[in-house]
Amino acid sequence: MYSIEDQGSEAALLIRSIVAEEMLHAALAANVLLAVGGDPRFDALDMVPTYPGMLPHHEPPLELNLVPCSLELIRDVLMRIEQPEVHGASPEPDAYETLGQFYHALELAIKDLSASHDLFAAPQADRQLSDSSAYTPVAFDAADSGGLMLVDSADSATAAIEVIVHQGEGLSTERWADPSHQELTHYYKLVQIADGTSPLGRVRPVASNPRTADFPGALQAPSDLFNASYRYLFFVLQELFSERPNKQAFVGHMYRLMSQVLSRLGLFLVRQPLGDGTNAAPTFERYDFDSNPLGELASLAATTAERFPELADLRPAILELQAASEL
Repeated sequence: MYSIEDQGSEAALLIRSIVAEEMLHAALAANVLLAVGGDPRFDALDMVPTYPGMLPHHEPPLELNLVPCSLELIRDVLMRIEQPEVHGASPEPDAYETLGQFYHALELAIKDLSASHDLFAAPQADRQLSDSSAYTPVAFDAADSGGLMLVDSADSATAAIEVIVHQGEGLSTERWADPSHQELTHYYKLVQIADGTSPLGRVRPVASNPRTADFPGALQAPSDLFNASYRYLFFVLQELFSERPNKQAFVGHMYRLMSQVLSRLGLFLVRQPLGDGTNAAPTFERYDFDSNPLGELASLAATTAERFPELADLRPAILELQAASEL
């Protein structure tokens, strides 16, 4: 998404709408896990994906790379991830061909276990992110396609999974994610880019699978700040799914990190030439903090501002997070 030059184009906004709903799907999946007695762990270092890497449990194997957006990427990778389940396809609980088959297996497991066990005896409602005001649809998404919900029964777990499936890959040839046919499924949003209905337009020549260590010295500071902020986002997610009274404050932390820090840095990096015909880009590398993550973020923001004064506004945004976390 960052590599698309016109960030206001339909293609960029369609991809952004998929990103927003994938965050919703992460929340719904965490709610389901909590409801059956599980413990989501967003803060473990190995939860942070690395690139290139394989799509877990997918058959046949599918490699994921950080590359400039292209029609080939849309068709060969993103549309394969969101490939709709063929009508009548068997559930696949582990090595899955489509995500729909995996979720179908999950639904059957919940139904079967609920018949013989009190599976939702302790749904951990206080840990779930279920306040509908914490999620607002963006452009090309529709409110009636589904949002956050409390999961405390087999029926509500099934409803949460159906939101994930219907918004994502959809079912068979179903193009719409909502009853009023205002929102396409993720798969058909990607089709709309691939077939030229929403032209991709110019794309910046960003480096493929970039590494911070390969950037010129000055660019390493904003790249480190991006990766540290991305890593801190996982800590915020962990707090969101813990039992705490000020959950809404951490929802605010999450949105500020994504809109005021990560997006700002991502769009800055893709505009920076590396001198070899390619531009820099976010590397999404795992970042190891010391004992004070927010203090380290503030220090990285200060170093970045010294080298790139146009990014000086990032430090106040991070200091605001620091102050809010101490309340």
